[in-house]
Amino acid sequence: MSKPRTELLYRNNHLAIEFNAIGNWLYVNWRGYQNRETVIDGCEKMLLLMKEHACYRILNDNTKVEGQWSAAAKWGADVWFPAMREAGLEWFAWIYSPSMFSRLSTDKMVSLTENPDFIKVFDDIDLARDWLRSKI
Repeated sequence: MSKPRTELLYRNNHLAIEFNAIGNWLYVNWRGYQNRETVIDGCEKMLLLMKEHACYRILNDNTKVEGQWSAAAKWGADVWFPAMREAGLEWFAWIYSPSMFSRLSTDKMVSLTENPDFIKVFDDIDLARDWLRSKI
């Protein structure tokens, strides 16, 4: 199977954001150790690009994230996810990191988010893609 056609929209040392034209979603690939600042910066960039490209489904990949970033969880739940929803976010597929500390940070953010029915967390990227495809 050939790789889906994507367009790189943004990259820094902590993440890369691509537009997947075939799936019509943003693919956000986080890398390395994250902290409150890198999470906030990356999430704000994701919000901006989602609005700019009118693309309201996110494939958020944490498989290359190491360590915990829970200092940003409350901000994400209280500020960022509401801003994403207000801007039109429909579905958010989140792939866990193999790092237990990162997984706990993800779980914390999801549990603090009001009405998180638009978020689904996965261990497998293929299952996450299938879920987003089913939401068309």
